[in-house]
Amino acid sequence: FCSHSQLFFSMSGFQYLLNQGEKMITVTNVSLNFSGTTLFKDVNLKFTPGNCYGIIGANGAGKSTFLRILSGDLEPSSGEISIPKHMRMSVLKQDHFAYDEFTVLDTIIMGNARLYEIMKEKDALYAKEDFSDEDGIRASVLEGEFAELNGWEAESDASRLVQGLGFDVDMLYKQMDTLTGNQKVKVLLAQALFGQPEIILLDEPTNHLDILAINWLEDFLMDYEGTVIVVSHDRHFLNTVCTSVVDVDYGKIKMFVGNYEFWYESSQMIQKIMKDQNKKSEDKIKELQSFIQRFSANKSKSKQATSRKKLLDKLTVDDLPTSSRRYPFVGFTMDREPGKELLYVEGISKTLNDV
Repeated sequence: FCSHSQLFFSMSGFQYLLNQGEKMITVTNVSLNFSGTTLFKDVNLKFTPGNCYGIIGANGAGKSTFLRILSGDLEPSSGEISIPKHMRMSVLKQDHFAYDEFTVLDTIIMGNARLYEIMKEKDALYAKEDFSDEDGIRASVLEGEFAELNGWEAESDASRLVQGLGFDVDMLYKQMDTLTGNQKVKVLLAQALFGQPEIILLDEPTNHLDILAINWLEDFLMDYEGTVIVVSHDRHFLNTVCTSVVDVDYGKIKMFVGNYEFWYESSQMIQKIMKDQNKKSEDKIKELQSFIQRFSANKSKSKQATSRKKLLDKLTVDDLPTSSRRYPFVGFTMDREPGKELLYVEGISKTLNDV
């Protein structure tokens, strides 16, 4: 029999799993074809809260395309993506000119579209000269929803985001069209992180960030309780923030639990095991073929040769799939031996701006 504490623990665990299931992103039998070419097929994955998933792969393998499928921006050729309707998804925008007519503050708050809509409707209502009873009722409803969405903290939340990314607070009140391209990238990243969405999708978020901003982003994502799915070529960043790696290669998408370093070691081990198995099969095939050729005409050995022929028919060598990754070789050759003394200087001075 279970004690009350055991029963409570069991029920609590069941409730936790139930809650996780209600917040899970499920990818079922997803395939994508472009102009007769299959990017990936039969993808089955699950993404759960509290985890950061790093999507990796060669250029052109389909990383960003898969992210677009998850965001709903692109339909797969087959299969389906299941995301609970109550979960809010935030996506790092790529169009640097889409918000040029807005201030930085408005652009960031637009990360929570519903909150921004409420703010604009409230402003329009309170600006009316003939404010009616119906307007008052509507304003009351909006104020309630505004408070539920932490609207009163929106400006301070936006301020913390821009400061974390290396800006002064004054940046919030500038027009987007006055910013440089790099500054706009940071503002759009702040927009994607704003308002505690349940799901965050980021495509190359560390581009144009300095080391301090990257460190801040790493801390932000490691403390984040929702689901993060990120495409990045920054191995150090992936190694720091990811709890799982989603590898797009061989026309498939597979998930590995662990950070980038763990994925790399695991993938290399899998390749080695497959190559070793093939090598053993090839050696065994050569051994059997040699025996059969030597003794097939020998009456005393014919039964053994026949037995080995049956064994040979059962042996196969699996074709190793071709990876889409390419590892370029960079090498330097010496024209001559450098000698023991590479550089000798004496009495060097330099003047810069009269200093």
